[in-house]
Amino acid sequence: MPSEFFDPERFARHAKFEFDFPERSLAGKVVLLPGGSGGLGAALVALLVREGARVVVGYRTNRTRAQSLAEALTRGGPGEVHLVEGDLCEPAARERLVQRAASLTGEIYGLVNFLGDPARVDFARLSEAEMVEAFRRNYVAPVLLAKRVGEHMLEKKIPGSIVFLSTMQAVAAFESSLNYAGPKAALLHAARILAKQWGGKANIRVNVVAPGVNSAGMAAESIQAGKYDAYVRNDVIPRFGRPEDVARVIRLLLEPDNYLTGQVITVDGGLTLRRDRG
Repeated sequence: MPSEFFDPERFARHAKFEFDFPERSLAGKVVLLPGGSGGLGAALVALLVREGARVVVGYRTNRTRAQSLAEALTRGGPGEVHLVEGDLCEPAARERLVQRAASLTGEIYGLVNFLGDPARVDFARLSEAEMVEAFRRNYVAPVLLAKRVGEHMLEKKIPGSIVFLSTMQAVAAFESSLNYAGPKAALLHAARILAKQWGGKANIRVNVVAPGVNSAGMAAESIQAGKYDAYVRNDVIPRFGRPEDVARVIRLLLEPDNYLTGQVITVDGGLTLRRDRG
């Protein structure tokens, strides 16, 4: 008995080497980018605007940077950039961000969760208060925002995509990274739980991108100071990461017909594999 899910027309096209590679498939879709005005987020905003997406960027306090981003990227571009200010650790700010995004078309298709804070504290001085605050900003706020957006997708029956931003420090043990890497590692498991919970008929895909040493974002100053030169000099990585590297991977995960869920993609040039050479 033939499968009820088999598509003979698609099979016939493939047999003739006719494949479907959609272009501009995010045009008109609403994608929410909390924390997206920073270095890594800005590259993704640029990529999505070029494709014609409606991008809603949440930022905490730096209005000048957010406005500069919006003005630069929407000048003559097909997409849109909308800005919402607020500390997304606060429930009211998260709700305001979601409501602004939903007001554009009535449907939020994607969420790329750049929320977080490096929270670098010397291990010898690490206190309970600092660990709680790091967990709040790097795990609690991103997960609760994802929960809210996921509930919107379920209600509207949107087969959407949610992407968390973690770090290579969450997939490999780096000394002196405890209060930052711990919450970011917890995001990996949260994403798998949500991917399982919201998969199947709901078809909400949840994935994680874990960047390595990148020339944009919190590692930029360390790169400029030469802190990581040994990684390139000793062939641990071929070059430092670029924001475009991360943006392209996230764009893949946002693709409406993407077949990935519950996955963690480490964008680090192989650093976590070969860092013993550094």
